[in-house]
Amino acid sequence: MGSQDENRRLGIMVDYLFGRGVSRALPKDGFRLFYSRRSGRVKLVHHDGKLFATVKPNGAMALSLYGATVLSKSPRFRENCVQVNDNVAEFVRGGKSVFCKFVKRAGKNIYPKSEVAVVDGKWRVIGVGMAVLNGNSMGQFKTGVAVKVRLGLAK
Repeated sequence: MGSQDENRRLGIMVDYLFGRGVSRALPKDGFRLFYSRRSGRVKLVHHDGKLFATVKPNGAMALSLYGATVLSKSPRFRENCVQVNDNVAEFVRGGKSVFCKFVKRAGKNIYPKSEVAVVDGKWRVIGVGMAVLNGNSMGQFKTGVAVKVRLGLAK
């Protein structure tokens, strides 16, 4: 498959999963898609040698911190982000889960088991993970886990 076909395929996947127009934040070149030998499906996405995302068997994308940072340049991607209080940002960077009472804002494209980026007060990506609740419920509940963080920006 040509690189232009791969970029188009990646753009369609990103728009489908994270909302129409988010793929405009993707760089024009430098992407490389790795395919499964057995099924022929996309398995990994790299950009300039860095892991951008892992594609799960169900078609969902598990973004890396780098991938979430690239996509965060799109204003429409904010609907897939969970903004937390700055006083818990260090815990998220360490890979700890986000609890509902610390959520300042959650996007409307967030559903249970969807991939989300966790951002601080200045909209910088500090972690990525899987949503436990939908975006509306995260702000309403005062107890319980909102996001299971898979990877934090350890500093």
